[in-house]
Amino acid sequence: MSDSKSQPNFLWIYGEDLSPDLACYGTPVVQTPNLDRLAAEGARYTNAFVTCSVCSPSRSAIITGTYQVSFDAHNHRSNRDKPLRQDMQLITDCFRSAGYFTSNSPGPPYNRAGKTDFNFVAENPFDGIDWSQRADGQPFYAQINIPVTHRDFVPDLNRPIDPEDVEIPPYYPNHPITHKDWAMYLESIQVLDRRVGWILKRLDEENLTENTVIFFMSDHGRAHPRGKQFLYDGGTRIPLIVRWPDKIEAGTIVEDLVSGVDFAPTTLSIAGLEVPDFMQGQIFLGEQANQRRAVFSARDRCDETDDRIRAARNKRFKYIRNYYPDRPYTQFNAYKKNQYPVLTLMEVLHDQGKLTSEQAQFMAETRPVEEFYDLESDPYELNNLIEHSDLQDQVARLKHELDQWIHQTGDMGAIPESEEIATAWDQQMANQFSKWMQEKGLSAETDNLTYLDWWEQQLGCD
Repeated sequence: MSDSKSQPNFLWIYGEDLSPDLACYGTPVVQTPNLDRLAAEGARYTNAFVTCSVCSPSRSAIITGTYQVSFDAHNHRSNRDKPLRQDMQLITDCFRSAGYFTSNSPGPPYNRAGKTDFNFVAENPFDGIDWSQRADGQPFYAQINIPVTHRDFVPDLNRPIDPEDVEIPPYYPNHPITHKDWAMYLESIQVLDRRVGWILKRLDEENLTENTVIFFMSDHGRAHPRGKQFLYDGGTRIPLIVRWPDKIEAGTIVEDLVSGVDFAPTTLSIAGLEVPDFMQGQIFLGEQANQRRAVFSARDRCDETDDRIRAARNKRFKYIRNYYPDRPYTQFNAYKKNQYPVLTLMEVLHDQGKLTSEQAQFMAETRPVEEFYDLESDPYELNNLIEHSDLQDQVARLKHELDQWIHQTGDMGAIPESEEIATAWDQQMANQFSKWMQEKGLSAETDNLTYLDWWEQQLGCD
């Protein structure tokens, strides 16, 4: 199929639950030659973040260029029967109006629609599942959502990673389960990279490479304790690589702050299309680019677990506000209890008094109202400096930025959901957890020591 040279194509490649744990970002052991190639041929962004650390609110913001808290899309998998606000559109609507074909798939080897996971009803968000379905010469905007880095991780049978070789953050216990779980995550990244390689090869074979702008990103950070569903960098910082032939110098490294809500307006802008007024993101690439002072993130209900956390971050500092400080970080969540072996490990070691002080912080029964971190000296966000006398100007600045953002977006997180919704989620996830445990040959009442033994056997760590 020939391709129009007057209008560029646009391809968003999504990883799922993926932090910047790639070789081109400096992660040892993992091999990502195709993503490394993409970065070498384009720009690698070192300060890219999403607006929420769980998929549906983040994806709702990304596809609309609008913060999820401003249009009631902030609670995970909520409002699935509610139409999108009338004054809003998806980025695909904007491209379709400009004559583009839009598609969404999980990429090779699948031949089906890809993940959307929006917290609203979207009628026909995509025209098809593959750009090959477009008319001759028609430009395309495509999404490929590669699921392999979402739990359960897909192992790399071609190049397994030795768990003893991986480096783990200090907030996790140095234990065989931790190393094995982390190695499996890194292996899934290698499988993802291989699939990206298939996509790049196809673009080359179809002579589309020089006329296709690629964004590689993730919906949020890694699915590990203190990562996904939390506003530490492990949950909100993502890889972002952009290849724009003849426009971005090869091997560019960009330290500017970028938010997931910026992807849509930026893509429309460099396509030469009008950016709708409702979009709240900023343009970070091209002639209309401008720089952010801060990025903002929000966490609300995730499945049956009620919470409300807000954060503002600049390049060096992060301010976090916990609206439910009387609740532990580790409120029960059926999904995490089912999927995260390190969570059960930490619960057991905490009961035994065997966690370090850094690891025990996350297991506390309560949390501070406010947290403040110097990410330059403390990249793992372990030393809360909220009361540090020399940093009060910095604290006040980010608190003000966050308050302004809450006001400007009309943050709907302060509006409680109905008791009926809470009850329904509690019942649904309790039933689901019982089912998951039965599939493991266990019961929902299984104690942590027994559950940990099961994990050790499954992971080959016994």
